[in-house]
Amino acid sequence: MSQLKKGALLTYLKIVLTNVIGIMMTPFIVSNIGKDEYGIFNAVGALIGTIALLDFGLTNTVVRFVAKYRAEKDREGEENFLATVRLIYFVISLLVISLGIVFYFFLDSYFTKFNAEEIRITKIMFVILILNLAIYLPGMIFTGICKGYEAFVFPESVGIIRYLLRSATVVAVLLFGGKAISLVIVDSLFNLFTISVTGYYVFKKLKVRFKLHQLSKKYILQIFKYSGWIFVFSLVGMLQWKSGSWVLGSMSLPKVLGIYGIGIALGTYYGTFSTAISSVFLPRATQMSVNNASGEELTSMMIKLGRLSFIILMYVLGAFMLYGEQFINLWVGGGESGNSGRYTLSECREIYYIALAIMVGYTLPLLQAFGNSILEAKNKLSFKAILYLVFMFLGAIAGWLLAYEYGAIGMIAGLVGGWLIVQNVMNFYYHKTIGLNIFRFFKELLHKSSLVVLIMIFIGYFINYIPGDGWLNFLLKGITYTGIFAILMYFLGMLEYEKQLFTKPIASVLKRK
Repeated sequence: MSQLKKGALLTYLKIVLTNVIGIMMTPFIVSNIGKDEYGIFNAVGALIGTIALLDFGLTNTVVRFVAKYRAEKDREGEENFLATVRLIYFVISLLVISLGIVFYFFLDSYFTKFNAEEIRITKIMFVILILNLAIYLPGMIFTGICKGYEAFVFPESVGIIRYLLRSATVVAVLLFGGKAISLVIVDSLFNLFTISVTGYYVFKKLKVRFKLHQLSKKYILQIFKYSGWIFVFSLVGMLQWKSGSWVLGSMSLPKVLGIYGIGIALGTYYGTFSTAISSVFLPRATQMSVNNASGEELTSMMIKLGRLSFIILMYVLGAFMLYGEQFINLWVGGGESGNSGRYTLSECREIYYIALAIMVGYTLPLLQAFGNSILEAKNKLSFKAILYLVFMFLGAIAGWLLAYEYGAIGMIAGLVGGWLIVQNVMNFYYHKTIGLNIFRFFKELLHKSSLVVLIMIFIGYFINYIPGDGWLNFLLKGITYTGIFAILMYFLGMLEYEKQLFTKPIASVLKRK
């Protein structure tokens, strides 16, 4: 099996592990460090994530340029590029530390609702994470080199091992009485471990060298010209996922930040169900674009991928809509007795609304993910990048204003409103400029499968009346919902080629036996 296929399989394994372990670890962490410290942990993480934008998209730039120099067999060019990037990262690390020092002295006035002890914890965590970031960002160059060399297996394997060891260490540390500060120390140590191991592999196994042959302003500008649009999309991602935390941090109690963080986490887990399918189709989009595929041919491919994503996403969204609040109550709830490590019924309901809003707003972009691959293949990402940046910024402002009255729910409402406007504008762009037949896309996307979704929501509502409570009741509802959904979708909602995609792997396994 090739490095590419093995790397893809390991990537999907990492996605599954990250989601499953993340869901299992969250209530354990909240129970052990408490709602307030968990909120601080999320708030500081969001702040550090904002400063991490100083990477300027260089990690992805390393992948592209290393692959380019390897294809050209230009060893000297590769060495010079890597040495130049290392110098740029040295400057970035100095900027991170300088910016961290400035932020440090404003933490008291920023987190206005935190008490003295919470500010003390925040400052300690912030200092540790700033130093960690100053080392971690330059260390990412090694991962970029591995990908540029198409050595996908090693970094993905290290990532999986790191995540498993980190999870086990977190459990051990918390059982011995560790708190939020302990978590950031654990994360920092594992980041150093990952950088060290990957660096050793790059130098000893791949035989990569960093050597500055020539340093020119023009060369540096060329690097930043490529990384510029990657940076813009990183900025968009920050506004989507981080802005809510630092807006709420200036006006809310720590526990509100924890509630918002858990809602965001559930929303991002939802996205991975679809991106695991769409992420592997960039080469197909590139090939079709190079071969001058017509708008109708590109539309047909987007419909095929969109329908597969629609079936999976509607299963998850329907289940969460019907049983999500019960899941959250069982998962992190049960705090009415005063237990600071569990959330009350009203707090769980708030988490549910935040996660549901993200899932609803995130659905259309996920269904049209192939459109993004087409834009990338045609080198037309600039319009989407600028559009997203403008409306995510406006959404963050709207969320900030709404948050004064409605808290975390107001914040996410503003952001999701921005997403929905952007995606509707993008549909006009896809239709008018790229040549995709958006009317046909929606017509064929909803053909047959949408009726099954409506029937399933109706049936799922009555499944909710299965008597009982607790995890056993939840599992019974989930199994019943899953079974009926699978039967109805297979016989009433799927097209023939979609049925084959699901039945062929099962048939091949049975045949081997």
